[in-house]
Amino acid sequence: MLVAGLIFAAPALIEGGSAQAKDVVVFAAASLKNALDDAGAAWMRDTSRRVVFSYAASNALAKQIEAGAPADLFFSADLDWMDYLASKNLIRSESRIGLVGNSLVLVAPKGSTIQVALQPGIDLAPILGSRRLAMGHVEAVPAGKYGKAALEHLGAWEGVKDRIAQADNVRAALLLVSRGEAPLGIVYKTDAVSDPNVTIAATFPTGSHPSIVYPVALTRDSTNPDAVSFLAFLRSAQAKPLFEKQGFTVINTAGSGS
Repeated sequence: MLVAGLIFAAPALIEGGSAQAKDVVVFAAASLKNALDDAGAAWMRDTSRRVVFSYAASNALAKQIEAGAPADLFFSADLDWMDYLASKNLIRSESRIGLVGNSLVLVAPKGSTIQVALQPGIDLAPILGSRRLAMGHVEAVPAGKYGKAALEHLGAWEGVKDRIAQADNVRAALLLVSRGEAPLGIVYKTDAVSDPNVTIAATFPTGSHPSIVYPVALTRDSTNPDAVSFLAFLRSAQAKPLFEKQGFTVINTAGSGS
């Protein structure tokens, strides 16, 4: 799990009492870290209220919420895991909104001379050599699922399916490339621009994978009125540039204010 640059509390620690009753507790996809750290700092500065974040893969966070971990907001990297919690009646459906979008890229370590044309028939195996392709877990982590879909669409999956270094979340996959432990990785554009030690080798065609939409919603059991306020802030004109700075596309806003 990633440690937030702002205020961080893992679910087990929150459960044990590290977050006070007044804190807004947000479970968010790892790829949102930079943008949400900035948004949380701005909201706390404006309101003098507190927000704590737990960052991990969306699938892990959804399962933790299902198991009773105390979260006020869930911010997923894909629709499937929000739908999963909705099917369990664990979110407030009326509060749900698809807030931001992202794109999928192929990254290489900084200074790499690898050039890739992501077109139908591409074979990544010769480029990988004896090494592996880093990506999120392809059956659970949203970035991994998008990546597998894109590789299948391009006809490249069969050539690399046994050569995948599967990570617990997208930032962990990014780290493998950033450290030079993998020659290529599939991550979101926002992750790539956040790490100066990687370079974007290619961008996956939009139609090669499902649209990348990040939904956010209040959890069913949240009783914190400040959570409503923070969600409104995330949808505000004030928060929009904080997401755009990290490379997200803002899909929905709801006026200004917090």
